[in-house]
Amino acid sequence: MRNNLTVTLVATILLLVIVFIVQGIGDSVVKAVDKRQNKQETKSLKIWGAIGSLALVVLIGFSLTTKTETTDLKVLKVGASPTPHSEILEHVKPLMEKQGIQLEVVKFDDFILPNKALAEKEIDANYFQHEPFYDLAVEENSYEFVNQGAVHIELMGLYSKKWRSIKELPKGATLLVSNSTADWGRVITILKEAGLVKVKPGVSLLSATFDDIVDNPKNIKFSHRLNPELLTTAYENDEADLIAINANYADTIGLSPKTDGLLVEKEQSPYGNILVSRKDNEKAKEIQTLKKVIHSESVKKWIMKKWDGKIQPLD
Repeated sequence: MRNNLTVTLVATILLLVIVFIVQGIGDSVVKAVDKRQNKQETKSLKIWGAIGSLALVVLIGFSLTTKTETTDLKVLKVGASPTPHSEILEHVKPLMEKQGIQLEVVKFDDFILPNKALAEKEIDANYFQHEPFYDLAVEENSYEFVNQGAVHIELMGLYSKKWRSIKELPKGATLLVSNSTADWGRVITILKEAGLVKVKPGVSLLSATFDDIVDNPKNIKFSHRLNPELLTTAYENDEADLIAINANYADTIGLSPKTDGLLVEKEQSPYGNILVSRKDNEKAKEIQTLKKVIHSESVKKWIMKKWDGKIQPLD
């Protein structure tokens, strides 16, 4: 709205300037001719000068109005991780533009700044985190955010260069996971469903830590020293018996949870990646339009095709 008012004001001022310039030129011409021609000819020149000025103003005004209409897009700034979040947003840009909204994607390489930027109103929404991570961030920072729903899930898998199946895993094997506490319960859930660990009664798997494990027959040792994006390098360097890697990172080195994972979380996992807004803009047309577009059937099909099922769209 502010941009539109600015453009309109500039256009109005420019038109007035043009009118004065044209009128001034016309008056000068008329005065020059007035010395040589009779009054009737002078009157005729004035009429034609006025018509010419009006025509010029109309043409320029039409040009400015047309330019204003083509750029009359509301801007929606969304913070996102490079992959697959930013790629998905780039794909929906043309769809948003058809709705009169210019989608601006702001890329972040860490997992702290996107929420901070949203809270400080540097961006309008973000799309980078799964729901348990979001819940923990809101609890720890008292963010006034709104979960606008899950868009996709990146299935986590446990990968190994040393072993071809989980049955080969020896006692005392090392499992390398990320240093994000929101991922620990996710890994524990995978191990529990495979019968490799048990946790204390009453402990929620979403918030479970490795200290909550009460039965670990293979005596698996847990290491959580690396950021999530560094786990692929650890895998390539064969730094552990098992390495828990999210599908978006696994894809960057050619790994697929379905074909390469020794263990993979279930598709009904609660770790869907969500679109997040603030409470003060949760019902904004731009936010709700993005929510609708990103959940459209055409976008879902594109996600499935693009990542061959490694990244799965959610309703």
